[in-house]
Amino acid sequence: MANKLELTETEEKAIRDLTSLSKKWPKTLWLYSAGGTLHVMRSKHGQHVFTSSGGIDPDYSMATIAIDNSGGDW
Repeated sequence: MANKLELTETEEKAIRDLTSLSKKWPKTLWLYSAGGTLHVMRSKHGQHVFTSSGGIDPDYSMATIAIDNSGGDW
């Protein structure tokens, strides 16, 4: 998504690094934002794993990453 705001060199590098990472990210992992915590989740048989009540199964959270984030649509 293009934007008219100017980025610092550090911000531009962070975006380039994240874009580069996305090209080699394993298909077995995906990211989930829960309450502002970014979780690296593992798929099961190529699918997201849900609890019996329909929520995301926290047992499949492999790590948390300290990057400020939020969830939801625009």
